[in-house]
Amino acid sequence: MINKTLLGLSLGALMFTAGSAVAADYKIDKEGQHAFIEFRIKHLGYSWLYGSFNDFDGSFTFDDKNPAADKVNVVINTNSVDTNHAERDKHLRGKSFLNVAKFPQATFESTEVKKNGDGYSVIGNLTLNGVTKPVTLESKLTGQGNDPWGGYRAGFEANGNKKELWLL
Repeated sequence: MINKTLLGLSLGALMFTAGSAVAADYKIDKEGQHAFIEFRIKHLGYSWLYGSFNDFDGSFTFDDKNPAADKVNVVINTNSVDTNHAERDKHLRGKSFLNVAKFPQATFESTEVKKNGDGYSVIGNLTLNGVTKPVTLESKLTGQGNDPWGGYRAGFEANGNKKELWLL
């Protein structure tokens, strides 16, 4: 039997772009490798397998002064799973894992955001393989400010609990 334990999911260095205000609606900036969705899986009990989803989109409403108004929505193309090994990726896309033919997308939609010390707890529903379950992503603001092109950007990292995230 194949070990299906997902040990981490990171929305690493997510960059969101908005207008000129911090309290705003943002869009995930996928251009130029500014956003990542990464994971690691325990492999055969003695090593780690790292991977990512290369095709995703999403949006985020962020107001540091009013986290209750914050929202996060992400859609992942499950066919874009990439572990840098073609045969393994084919297996991950198959029926015993992601079953991309039947479930081409995974989604995360927040239901609540709470300030948590220096970070935020982003609570929401993750749908994977047609199953929706509540998950909590621990997030932190990694930086924000005006960019050289006249826009405003904010960077975030988010990590999820292994037991909540792997729904297969």
